[in-house]
Amino acid sequence: MPGAVVIGVGPGIGTAVARVFARDGFSVGLIARSRATVDAARRALPGPGVPAYLAEADASNPDQVRAALAGFEDEFGVPDVVVYNAALIQRDALGDLDLQRHLEAWSVNVVGAITSAAHVLPRMAARGHGTFVITGGMPEASPDYLSLSLGKAGVRALVEALDAQYAPSGVHVASVTVDGPVAPGTEFDPNDIAEHYRRLHAQPRTSWDREVVHSEVYGKRSA
Repeated sequence: MPGAVVIGVGPGIGTAVARVFARDGFSVGLIARSRATVDAARRALPGPGVPAYLAEADASNPDQVRAALAGFEDEFGVPDVVVYNAALIQRDALGDLDLQRHLEAWSVNVVGAITSAAHVLPRMAARGHGTFVITGGMPEASPDYLSLSLGKAGVRALVEALDAQYAPSGVHVASVTVDGPVAPGTEFDPNDIAEHYRRLHAQPRTSWDREVVHSEVYGKRSA
C-alpha cells in the first residue's frame, strides 16, 4: 500500500491533502504540533478503516520531526509522498521581531522543510521514486508579512535546489504556492487546493511541474 505523510496537518490544506490521498488508497501519516490537531485530522479522514499513523512533532524541532517520520516508516515503510505544510503565519513588519522571533519563524517556515527533506529524500532516491511537496505562498513579498515572505522565498529556493539534486534519481520535488487566504467555499477552498498535490504525485516524470500556483488573479497555473 502506498503511503503519504503530511507534516503540519492543520484544519485547512493539511487535512484536505491527507483526505485526498486516503481516498486514493494511501496509508496516511498525520503529524502536527498538538495532539488535538492530529486527532481532528484523523476524524476528518474518509472512514475509520484508513490505515493511519499519528504523531505529535514541532516542525522547528529536528529530533521530533525525524522521529515522527521514522515512526511512519517503521509501520508502513518509506512514504511515497511527503508534504511539508507547516508554517508560522504572523503579521510582522521590519523591526517588529527581535532575533529570537525571526529565528523561530525561519525554523518553522524553512528549517523544518530542510529537516524533513534530509530525512526522506535519500530514502526515496535509493528506492528510485517518490514525491516531496512543500506548501508555498507569498509569490510577491509583503512588507506586512515580512517573516512569512522571507520564509516562502526560502522554500521556493529549497525546492529548486532539491529538484536539481534528486530529480535524476526519480524523486519529484515541487511546491504548491497558495496566493491568497485559505477558506472553504472560496477561490481558495482547501479541497480544491489539495487536488494539486494529488496531480503533482501522479504526473509522469517527463512532464513534472516544479511549482503550481493557486491564484485568484492569475488562475491556477504551473511552472
